This record gives sequence, C-alpha cells and structure tokens, in this order.
Amino acid sequence: MAVTASEPPRAPIRRLLSNSLRSGQIYLLLSAVVILLNARLFYDSLRMQTEHVLLWTQAEAHFRTLQDAWSAPLDDVFIHFDFARATAAGYPFQWIPENGYSSGGTSLLYPFVLALGYWLGFSGLSLMKWAALVACVSVFSYLQSSRTFFRNLPPWSALLCPIIALSVGALNWTLFSGMEVALFLAIWAYCAYLWDQRLSELSLAPKSSLLPKHQFRKDAYLGLACAFLVMGRPEAAPLVAIFGIWISLAQWRASSLSRAVVSLVSIGAPGALILIAHMLTNHVLTGDSAAAGALAKLEIHHPYMDATAVWDSWLFFIRYQFMRLSAYHFSSVSGLGFLLWPLALLSLVFKKTRRFGILLWLSMLTWTALVALNGQVRWQNERYAMPTVAWLLLAVSLGLGAGLDFAYQQKSVFKRSVFALTLAGAFSAFLFGQSTRFNEQVWFFGRASRNILEQHVRAGLFLGSQNPRPHRLLLSDAGALPYVSGLPAFDLIGLGGYGGLPISKASRQGVGGALELLEYLPESQRPDLMATYPGWWGNLVLWFGRPLRDFTVRGNVICGGSSKVIYGLNWAPLENSGTPFALKVRERLVDTLDLADLISEKAHQFKLNAGTYGYLNMRILDDPRNTARGLWDAGRMLHTHNGFQAKLDNFQGKPSYLLLRTVVANPATFSIKVQGSAEIRVTTEPKDAWQEIRIPLPPLTGSVELELKVESGSLQLHHLFVVEAQESRKAVD
Repeated sequence: MAVTASEPPRAPIRRLLSNSLRSGQIYLLLSAVVILLNARLFYDSLRMQTEHVLLWTQAEAHFRTLQDAWSAPLDDVFIHFDFARATAAGYPFQWIPENGYSSGGTSLLYPFVLALGYWLGFSGLSLMKWAALVACVSVFSYLQSSRTFFRNLPPWSALLCPIIALSVGALNWTLFSGMEVALFLAIWAYCAYLWDQRLSELSLAPKSSLLPKHQFRKDAYLGLACAFLVMGRPEAAPLVAIFGIWISLAQWRASSLSRAVVSLVSIGAPGALILIAHMLTNHVLTGDSAAAGALAKLEIHHPYMDATAVWDSWLFFIRYQFMRLSAYHFSSVSGLGFLLWPLALLSLVFKKTRRFGILLWLSMLTWTALVALNGQVRWQNERYAMPTVAWLLLAVSLGLGAGLDFAYQQKSVFKRSVFALTLAGAFSAFLFGQSTRFNEQVWFFGRASRNILEQHVRAGLFLGSQNPRPHRLLLSDAGALPYVSGLPAFDLIGLGGYGGLPISKASRQGVGGALELLEYLPESQRPDLMATYPGWWGNLVLWFGRPLRDFTVRGNVICGGSSKVIYGLNWAPLENSGTPFALKVRERLVDTLDLADLISEKAHQFKLNAGTYGYLNMRILDDPRNTARGLWDAGRMLHTHNGFQAKLDNFQGKPSYLLLRTVVANPATFSIKVQGSAEIRVTTEPKDAWQEIRIPLPPLTGSVELELKVESGSLQLHHLFVVEAQESRKAVD
C-alpha cells in the first residue's frame, strides 16, 4: 500500500492492528497461543513422567504391549472412558455392557463426545489424546464466546481474558485432565453469549418491533443450548434458571407478562425435560431418581447425618472452598491469593461490565453452594470447585479491563497513573504468588498421571492377561481397571452399577450392605478377583480375600493408597447366610427379612423409627451347622430406644415363630408387637456366636405389621425369619 504525503509512515500498521483488534483476529490468535502453550506444559509433564514408567516396567511381560503410554491424572477420567467405550459399542449409559444401565456417569453428554474419538480410532490409552484435543477445542470455544463480555470496553481490554483465564495452575490442571469441565465451560459460555444477544435485542428494540415468532426462535435456541449444558453437568440446572429468569424479566419490562412466561418456558423447558427424563429413567431402572454419584457423594443423601449435620457440613464446605482456593491454589505467598476477589468485584462497579459481572457472580455463588453439598469437594485437587475459579478469573479480567479503561479516561495524569499502577500492581502481586503454584500444578499433573499409569493401568494390564480369564472383578473404584483389562466388574462404590441393584445407597451405609447385594448375582457371575486398597473396606479382604499380587506406586500424590492389591476371592461364607440354622425338622420357612439388604428391606416396607440410624455392620462366625466353616451376615445395630417397623407376609393361620439372628455383645431387652397384639419382651444374654432367638407368635394370616423396639442395651440384628410348623402326615391321614 502506498503511503501518501499526509499519512504518517506507521499509520497503515496502526490501522491494521486496530482493525484486527476490533474484528477479534488478535484475540483469536492470542487465545490459540495461550491454550497451546499451557497444553504443551501440562501434557509434556505427563509424557515425561509416564515415559519414565515405561523404562522401569519393561521387565513385566504384560506391560510391554504399551508403546505409547498416555495416561490421565485422575482415575475418574477412566470412568468416562468406560462409558465412552460402551457407547461406541452401542450401549449408551452403561459402564460395562454386561452390567446394564448405570446412573453413575457425571455427564450425560461427555461420553458421547469421547465415543466419537473411539470411533475415529482413539482406542485404549490413546483415548486420552482425543480427550486432550476436546479440552483444547473446548477452552478455545470458551474464550471465543467470553469475548462478548468485553464488547462495551475498548478492544484491547479483551486481550486480558485469555491470559488471565488460564493463569491459575489448578484450573488448567482440571481443564486438561480429561474430565468434562472444559466442555461444560464451553457450553456455558455459548449460553452466556446467546443470553447477552437476547438481552441486547430486548433493550434496543421498541415494543412494536418485538415479533413473537422471532423471540420464540431466539429463546428456543438458547433453551436448546441450555439443555446441552444440563447434559454436560446436571448440576447446571440453577445456572439455566439464571439465564431464563433474567431474560423473562427483561421480556416482561419490554412487552408483557405472557411473553415473559413464554420466554421462561422456552429457555427452561428443554433442560428441565432432560432432568426429568433422567430422574424417571433412574427411578425405573435403579429404584432411585437420584444418580449413583449423588447417592455416593452428596451429604443430603448420607444415611447417618440429620438436617443439622448436613447444614453444618454445607457451611464447612462453603468456607473450605473459599479458603482453600484463596490461601492455597491462588498463591504460594500468604494473603496474595485473596487479591482476586476484590479485582473480580470491580466487574460490578462499572456500568459497562455490570451485567456480565452479575452473571459471573451469580454463577460463582450458585456453583459454590451446590458443590458444598458434595462431601468429596476436598479431594482430586478441588476439581469440583474449578468452574467457580473459571468464572472468578473471567470476572477479574473484566474488572481489570474496566478499571484500566476508567484510569485511561482520567484527565489528571496523577489519577490515571495511580489507578493504573494500583490495578497493575495488585494483579502483578497475584501473578508473583501464583507462579510457584502454577509450576507445582504442572509437575503435579505429570506425577498424578504417572501414578495412575504405574498402579491402575499396570494392575489392569495384569488382570487382563490372566489365563483363565476371570469371571468378574470386585472393585472399590470404577475407573482404569475395567477399561484397561477389558473385564466385567462390580463396583462397591456403585458408580458403575449392576442390574439396577442399589449399590451406591447400600455401600454408603456400610460395605456389608454392598456385599448383601452380591448374593443376588448368580454364583457363576460373582467376582472371583478383587482389586482394592487393603484399608478401605475393613475386614472384607481378611474374610474373603487371598493376596495374589500388589501394585505399589512410587511417590504417590493421587491414588487412594500406596499399594493396590489383587486378591483371590472365596464367597463360601455367604452361601448359607439366607437360611436359618435353627429351623426344626417339621418347620418351613415362610418369610425372610434380611436386615442390611436394602432390596429385602424395601420389599418388607422396613422403616427405622425417628432418631434411629441402624448402623450397618457385618460379622463372620462359625456356622452352627458346620463349625468348620464360617457364616457371614450383615446387619443393623440398634441401641436403647431405637426400633423399626416392617411388614411380614405369607402367614396361614398355623403355629408360627420368629427366628431373630443376632450376635449379642452386651445384654439387651427388646419388645416385639405383631399386628397390634400384646408386646412380647425378650432379654438376651451376651454370647460371641450366632444366635437365632425363637419367639412364638399368635395365629396370623396374610400380611402383618411388626414393630420392634430396644428397651435397653444394644441389639445387633441380622436376619428375621418367619417359620411355620407343618402338620405331620399321620395327622393329615
């Protein structure tokens, strides 16, 4: 381009830069560069440490098959991989096809995104490469949609966003970990972009030009995007409510209440339908509308916490998130991490950014409140709190941009300098404190990935190489082991699911509850190998396991224990657990209430009295029928003034008895009332052996109500059998 005499030599360059800033080209380029630099740091750290594992494990024959050992910093990433592999094979929403439907996935959408990579050839551990690509593209999309937040500020201010948004190492750790957070944030940012467009349209257009059909299409499109947000994370429902309520209020001011209601329904209904459909599916196929992850992790579902304890826990985790993020993740220098909060508040101060600042702060507060219900928010590098960090950093970039713009507009050089230097100094202090934490997170990402590879992946390869092939694995975490081994599994925590059994709810009450459910599996399908940490499940490994091999992790930073042990299993003590040993010759079993077995309890309308927790425990003692073998049973502990009600069935008016299987550690007195009849009081004597206390019942027919209450002491009750006397043949003749 020729330079005219009146045009300064650098004018074309300035004009080009100005146009590039306004058009977003420089923003786009900067976003790509920042993402790639960060991804390179974290994935280089992963590769450096996992390649170290390859060097010292070549002596293991089953490990030599790994030529390109990608890994992930969390075993939970492999839960998504499990669901993705099943989805790619035509079994969506299943952890393992043989197990049937599972509600244990934390995202409905993410496994389908990963399955696309599986179809494209990213199988095995290379699926992590696809997850890395998805993460990078998702973060890029998140930053592109977030640029709209700066539309009222000078174009240069938006350049702060890519730099600040990826300035915290802990957030980057989660974004690139292989979990669904990056995809979730990308969808949220696009919803925010559509929300802003809709609000701008409502604020600028006169009432007469607001065409209902046009409004409906725009609202429906946002509603569709919000539905994907809910599919990304079901906990996003309150975030959808923020978008919907805000736009409906603006619609009400701009036109009428009826149009506001239409907007609210159009935006909220798709996501609500997704949630309702998910809950109904869960209820039909698992018996609980809540997902397995919620049952396993949320304190509101904790069986031994009352409302006061849940409230106290919620407040504790609110404080925990604020302090853990501010005092640790944001800075290695005491106090500097707290600087982010006032910088983020600047987004509320200036009118140009206030709308976006309010949205970000509402999202932060809502998500923090939701996450505080999760009893596991303290684990896994606080990954559950990272969306809050992402929105906080976006608010910081907005606040800094608006503050610097305000300083630039000051006529006084002194004021301009003071404002600009104060803001720049505060953020520079934060960066100084964050630099050490950032480097730690890069190292931590690689070390955690190495830990998963050298323990979980190695154990999975070992299990998959066994000959003969194991029937099923018993696991304490549904992750890399079934994915790498290719074996069917039963997850004691319940995230994997099996045939609709209430595993999550049972294991939350105690491991004995989960083991009770194993009795519903055909003997040929019961696990014959177990992989777990020895200290996780009490006496389980001592009673049923035989150590075969352990996989020790060096320099553990993420695994649940330093050594994962493979056990051979022997379920013989379960075999006669469901039949009474005190049954007499001319008696038959009429009905059985197996306490601690949630399926049996539900079938008998079992209900604990108010204030009764009925803590689950399990025992294995000599079987009175054959003292050479053990008899295992799980049960409930009832203390003074504790009790329950249940319904028993199949009475036929004949002489009958209750057989109460118990282990009496201390003297106890309890009362039983059947169908409103007179109370029967029973006193037990301590005995370190199985007892089946025989209690005669009045003549009964059909179904009857039973009430049991402990008057004094404590009662450990495992089984309640109803037996009935049979008439002799001679009497019949």
